[in-house]
Amino acid sequence: MGGMPLNDMPWWRWRANVRSALHMLADPVFQRECWLPALEGYGDVTDAVYRLVEDTWLDNWSAEKYVGTIFRDPTEAALVDAAVLRVLRIMHQIGADAPVSAYLEHEAWPEAVQAAREAHVRLAVNDGDDPDAPPRSLDVLAIVTRVV
Repeated sequence: MGGMPLNDMPWWRWRANVRSALHMLADPVFQRECWLPALEGYGDVTDAVYRLVEDTWLDNWSAEKYVGTIFRDPTEAALVDAAVLRVLRIMHQIGADAPVSAYLEHEAWPEAVQAAREAHVRLAVNDGDDPDAPPRSLDVLAIVTRVV
């Protein structure tokens, strides 16, 4: 993650996980090329959702709670909330154990992808990164967030 230091936010590891999840949820080409064929090292939809909500509890409360710790401003938080709600609505409809194809074929998936894209772009740009770079593997995420 490029220009602005990722670790300038107090809870930067959580930010890295949220950004990684949003990035994958925001990229339909990535989803077809990596998630559909179950390419090793990139997880799947359920894994991305887990990274999005596991530490943050964004499935229980608003991202607004984390402005200044994970999110830089209320706009980032609002965009993340919109993405989380859209993705979770689909997950609850089809189930967490559904195959990737069930998500990609869901009629509301394009709206969820768009919401994730808007959040991803805002966070990436605010961190000085290229929002159009391909998502990184989970191994790279682990290296970036490891405690040294």
